[in-house]
Amino acid sequence: MTPPSGAALADEAARAAFVRSQTAVGRAPLVPEIGLHLAAEPTELWHATEAWLDARGVPPPFWAFAWAGGQALARHILDDPSTVRGALVVDFATGGGIVAIAAAMCGARRVVAYDIDPIAIAACTLNAAANGVPIDARCADVVGEAIDADFVTAGDVFYEREATARFLPWLRSCAARGARVRVGDPERAYAPSASAHRIASYDVPTPIELEGRTVRRAHVLAIAPDAA
Repeated sequence: MTPPSGAALADEAARAAFVRSQTAVGRAPLVPEIGLHLAAEPTELWHATEAWLDARGVPPPFWAFAWAGGQALARHILDDPSTVRGALVVDFATGGGIVAIAAAMCGARRVVAYDIDPIAIAACTLNAAANGVPIDARCADVVGEAIDADFVTAGDVFYEREATARFLPWLRSCAARGARVRVGDPERAYAPSASAHRIASYDVPTPIELEGRTVRRAHVLAIAPDAA
């Protein structure tokens, strides 16, 4: 597979075409209600896009996989739609949009999904359309901004020390402004403990190529404001 060039993915239509060409619509094992454009061969797609994305400071194709934390959070929302019904939901680091789609399916008043990867935004938009729900997907880095939201969601964002150090204070600040903040986390090494409360747990089937195991225990964490 030939890695895409910058010119090849320079516009929205090209990015959508790339997502369609490299994925097939499938369903995550814990969340079969939602159809997603997923990579059939995880390592092949990763290698195809890694060089192009890395050269531009954009993350690898996280959007092409239903990660365990996102599945757990989406499952939690689908099982209890009252958590988001009527709410303005902001889904941070949305990837393919599984959590955003779950919120929209459960009656959120509006769902805004953010990611810094423009291809993720293309995938999220396609996935929302495939499930017949409206999502306002935006390519932007909102960390540090005072966003308007009743409910803030994020899946699998505590994967590195640097990421947690940047994201956690912002998520706490969202909680301090009155938003309910929920993060799906499959026991990543840098997940918080003091400022997070486990409200649900799931055993999520996972591809061994990505996680090195066939099942991960994933938790839905409620993030509290910084006590300070």
